[in-house]
Amino acid sequence: MTHSPLIITCAPVGAELTRDICPGLPLSPAEIALAAEEAVSAGAAIIHLHVRGKNGRPSQSIEIFDEVTKKIKERCDCIIQYSTGGAVGSPLQKRLDPLVLDPEMATLSMGTMNFGAEIYENSQQTITALAAIMQEKNISPELEIFDLGMLEAVPQYIRNGVLPENYHLDFVLGVPGGMAATISNLVLLTDRLDADQTWTVAALGRFQLPMTAHAIAMGGHVRVGFEDNIYFRRGELAGSNGQLVARVTRLAGELERPVATVAEARDILGLV
Repeated sequence: MTHSPLIITCAPVGAELTRDICPGLPLSPAEIALAAEEAVSAGAAIIHLHVRGKNGRPSQSIEIFDEVTKKIKERCDCIIQYSTGGAVGSPLQKRLDPLVLDPEMATLSMGTMNFGAEIYENSQQTITALAAIMQEKNISPELEIFDLGMLEAVPQYIRNGVLPENYHLDFVLGVPGGMAATISNLVLLTDRLDADQTWTVAALGRFQLPMTAHAIAMGGHVRVGFEDNIYFRRGELAGSNGQLVARVTRLAGELERPVATVAEARDILGLV
């Protein structure tokens, strides 16, 4: 059992949910900023950011990302991590656009996959274009890993100069079409890492809680929030993103993992 600080990421919005399914989903810039503040107050150090337009639909608008970012910074200090995934089908330029705002971190999905009934396209060309902007602007990449092959492709991208040597990994488990959210799969992935490589688990739906507990015990980091799971327990919708973060904080206390402050998270991830 490691006693190193635990970085909690909160993904409060996502690109797929609607208010019909999740009544507490934050949509407007003010609502997203408030959700971010509540999550940070509960223990989150990173806010994984998607934004929505006035119609509530997913957006890659530079103006909306800028507005939400400013509103979050007015409310709290945290690491704001932009999603470059957008919604399934977002064109490459739209996925690139928000990076002009120089976030500290941004996500980079490492391969194309079936995402439920749709195809989530991340060709080599797409990965290279997104990574080039991140390197140019010194944005720290979080590599989104949905399957083992995506992880095994990373060293080749590093050798080719596409990826920097310093990056963070996020194992996104339980997506239909991707790797199942099981302990054996998590061990399979982490066994391939260097001892000092940082990683997070983001597990979907009912798998979020058990995979969170295992990641804490294994020395990894965790992501929770409405993007990945809207239930607090079976049949009971979570009241807020902050409620999901607070549960992780309690779990970490029971497992003797101190929750990382924002400053500690920046240090662990090499952002300072």
